[in-house]
Amino acid sequence: MSGSYPSVQMTVIGAGYLGLTHAVCMAEFGHDVLALDVDADKVARAAGGEAPFFEPGLEPMLRKNVDAGRLKFTTSYAEAAGFGDVHFLCVGTPQALDGSADLSQIYAAVDALAPHLKGPCLVVGKSTVPVGTASALATRVRQSAPAGAGVEFAWNPEFLREGLAVQDSLLPSRIVFGVTSRRSVELLQDVYAQPLAEGSPGLVMDLETAELVKVSANAFLATRLSFINAMAEVCEAVGANVTDLVEALSCDKRIGAHFLTPGLGFGGGCLPKDVRSFRTATEDLGITSLASMLREVDAINMRCRARAVDLARESVGGSLAGCRVGVLGVAFKPGSDDVRDSASLDVCGRIADEGAAVSVHDPVAMENAASLRPDLRYTESALAAATGADVVLHLTEWEEYRSIDPEILGTVVARRNIVDCRCVLDEERWRSAGWSVRVLGKR
Repeated sequence: MSGSYPSVQMTVIGAGYLGLTHAVCMAEFGHDVLALDVDADKVARAAGGEAPFFEPGLEPMLRKNVDAGRLKFTTSYAEAAGFGDVHFLCVGTPQALDGSADLSQIYAAVDALAPHLKGPCLVVGKSTVPVGTASALATRVRQSAPAGAGVEFAWNPEFLREGLAVQDSLLPSRIVFGVTSRRSVELLQDVYAQPLAEGSPGLVMDLETAELVKVSANAFLATRLSFINAMAEVCEAVGANVTDLVEALSCDKRIGAHFLTPGLGFGGGCLPKDVRSFRTATEDLGITSLASMLREVDAINMRCRARAVDLARESVGGSLAGCRVGVLGVAFKPGSDDVRDSASLDVCGRIADEGAAVSVHDPVAMENAASLRPDLRYTESALAAATGADVVLHLTEWEEYRSIDPEILGTVVARRNIVDCRCVLDEERWRSAGWSVRVLGKR
């Protein structure tokens, strides 16, 4: 895939979801990549061509580039520092207890790398961080690195959508270069020469603006989702239909349909933590208007989960205690095995905590879900999950669930009750098969 584009020797620090995806796709561009992680088992698995998470298309590309010798793995910071001209920081920035971003991993990575940087190089952050972090890290690196001012620093935020991460890496919607020198721009243009040539826009800006691009994008997307879910509450209150409302709104080109999908709201490893981290940051900056708005965005999102439980409870007559509940989907979105802050899994837990026996099916996320909620029953098929159920909950909109035959599913349940928490099932088809159908955003 590299053609006649420049080849850069680079390292990727952190071989989790972001880091491994970035390393694989950089190797696919023809660069020589050394990926580092402190987890020796993760490194060994990746070096053997095994991705430790589900992402469509990633594992075959991983094996291809490992076999071609373009992608190698290590646990040694000294080896990484000696190998790369460009070093990408791709470690996690999880949510701390107070809602802020926990930056301990990225500071630890910088502190481990810097003492080994003996010649000119470029360190590039990709992780999502509060504004001001890049500048602080740049100072920290130069103070510790033998190369001193020869170490340049840049910020190049990621915009990966889980389930589409390979596509988003190979042909990004935009490539943001947060830089302090022309040399940094030139190096990053070499790194991304292929997607730039294929039409991805390259946007050059300062470090602080680059940091804000990712968090403001996620805050805006979360706000759209919470807005339409607040409108779903209105629809339920007045007897309107949120699906028809969305169709009408999306015809307006100023609004569009993207991220205007009512249902259980947002989850996963990015949007919830980024909204809360950005809220905390704006509070610290004294921007109370934005902090208040983001707090309400989060609150609306969490109310979606409570409302799903309410509908399940209403479907079985007012109490879930002793009921059997069949669940379709626990991943936070289709195309992923990620259950971090999954609204679907959260609803399962809430229902189980009310005394229901919960049976779950998901095409790829059950192993991860079981590590967090081992009390739930995990089954090999949607039919098995629904067997004996007093109510079936459609929680993650996998395509295979949309195509389920309601007549066949009706033969195994105790009662034909279904709650569509993603607003995508064909209601008339299910009602024609004798099901009572409840949908978030519809009375």
